[in-house]
Amino acid sequence: MKKILFIVAAVLLAQISFAQDALTFVHLSDTHVGSSTGAEDLRRTVKDINENPAIQFVVISGDITEFGADEEIKLAKQILDSLNKPWHIIPGNHDGNWSESGANTFKKVFGNETFFFKAGKYTFLGTHCGPNMRMGPGQIPRENIVWLDSVLATIPNDAPLIFVNHYPMDDGLNNWYEAVDRLKQKNIELFLCGHGHNNHKLDFEGVPAVMGRSNLRAKADTGGYNIVTIKNDIVTYQEKRPGAQLKPVWATVELHDWNKQNATQYPRPSYAVNDSFSFVKEKWLYQDKSDIGSGTSLSGDLAVVTNTNGEIVALNRKNGNPAWKFRTGGKVYSIPVIGNNVVVTGSSDGYIYGVSLKKGKLLWKVQAAKAVLGHPVVHGDNVYIGSSDGEFRAISLKDGKLVWSFNQVKGFVVTKPLIYNNKIYFGCWNNDFYCLDLNTGDLVWKWNNNSGNRMFSPAACFPVATGNRVFIVAPDRYMTVLDANNGSVIWRKQDPAIRVRESMGLSKDSSVVFVKTMGGNVLGMSTTANEMQIAWQSDVSLGYEICPTVISEYNNIVFVPTQSGVVVALNREDGKVLWKHKISNCLVTNVQPAGKGELLVTTMDGRVSLLTF
Repeated sequence: MKKILFIVAAVLLAQISFAQDALTFVHLSDTHVGSSTGAEDLRRTVKDINENPAIQFVVISGDITEFGADEEIKLAKQILDSLNKPWHIIPGNHDGNWSESGANTFKKVFGNETFFFKAGKYTFLGTHCGPNMRMGPGQIPRENIVWLDSVLATIPNDAPLIFVNHYPMDDGLNNWYEAVDRLKQKNIELFLCGHGHNNHKLDFEGVPAVMGRSNLRAKADTGGYNIVTIKNDIVTYQEKRPGAQLKPVWATVELHDWNKQNATQYPRPSYAVNDSFSFVKEKWLYQDKSDIGSGTSLSGDLAVVTNTNGEIVALNRKNGNPAWKFRTGGKVYSIPVIGNNVVVTGSSDGYIYGVSLKKGKLLWKVQAAKAVLGHPVVHGDNVYIGSSDGEFRAISLKDGKLVWSFNQVKGFVVTKPLIYNNKIYFGCWNNDFYCLDLNTGDLVWKWNNNSGNRMFSPAACFPVATGNRVFIVAPDRYMTVLDANNGSVIWRKQDPAIRVRESMGLSKDSSVVFVKTMGGNVLGMSTTANEMQIAWQSDVSLGYEICPTVISEYNNIVFVPTQSGVVVALNREDGKVLWKHKISNCLVTNVQPAGKGELLVTTMDGRVSLLTF
């Protein structure tokens, strides 16, 4: 009898323990606060979650806002603060790609852009996912990969892991393998993601995965989310709409230990293209611990670059070793410029910095009301730069004193302005394109593309000009030519067969404007024709391409940046491929000719490479 009672007691204890180990949580994703119904849909979901005592915590897998605007982020935080459960959040591409704060406000408001916590026997890890400030494929920021290394080092090899990222863990994410390979060294059992706005059961390299639906209502009356239960190593997903009954299980996933001895070989990015052009050599490579979403500026024996750790870094041009570093208070996406031995850049901390080229010491700084994400340009004794506070400034290189300020910019500025015929031109993320008097800052004219969608703004391209014409391309897939004097449209065309985006550049002889199409072709458009006229066409097809980085020409060679870390060199005369070289698998953020037979390249995952050819 005692034996039977003992067995019954043991079974009851096991059942209690089992019940305690069961997890019930919410997978919430793609709330898009700032869209037409985003805020209301999220409020309804928060209320619905609060009324369910079975829910233990909430995981939110990115795209919290529509446009990454400061007010959208603050509103989302205010709504989520009403949750009566613990919640864990990461940003997505909508929170960083169009961010007026340079992807800085999310971290300030929410406290972090990664998460790491334990629930039951499971360890949950979440990382940020761009693109940040530069249109391109998804990418886990370099600093998040470094963070992941530090966290994984503290986790036992047999501890079951659940990894959360906004993007699916496949080649739609440029550096998916960097995270996956690290997680496979441990015991990764499940991937969770959003981004696709629909519920899907997936598999990433033998590891089960689930994509959760968007919280937006779309064509329905209410939005929705998923309630997830993990019990006895079985994961079940059920969709829930606020105020409605819980729907039946739509996904069941069985969890088990990742077999680190699994012999299956999954595809990884190939660098074989470098073998085909072995005469192109990497003289040196500098690997930063943060993203480099900017580019370089050269002077003498120094190459100056900025990063998302907030640093200005001067590298020795001969070997790539750091000569000095200067730290700002926020992420930096501004390409530094050098004039009169002063390095100038903007920072998302809201300052424009002037630093000595030789020693990296602060000479002056100018405060803006918001982040400074625009790229500066030097002309004479002044530097010109746009910011996110509605102002465009001319500043003295010598002491940082304000020369003039134009305070009527309706959106934030991320571009490098064009100086042409004593005027300065730039676009912003509010569909406007401005022309100011270079000496006074007075508005000469303003043009708007009337798209009605901020994401179609002529904001990210670096405009070019010749023959009293200003050329721009934009995400609306139009190429536009404006009269440089009055802003009237000379021609403007959207060609479905071409599909231009932000990547462009002007030939040295000013006869053609190079444009990269979304189909991965490079075209030269006539600068004198009164309609879209192809004057030059390459023989290279790069595949789907949305890298916005400038195309440049030097010594009759056209250098084309790509979203996959490859630089392509084309013959200026006939478009034939001279060579290709792959530096990384992430977006090329700048290509800068560094003299005869040398090219300085930066990539979003923190690489600076000096190529010789």
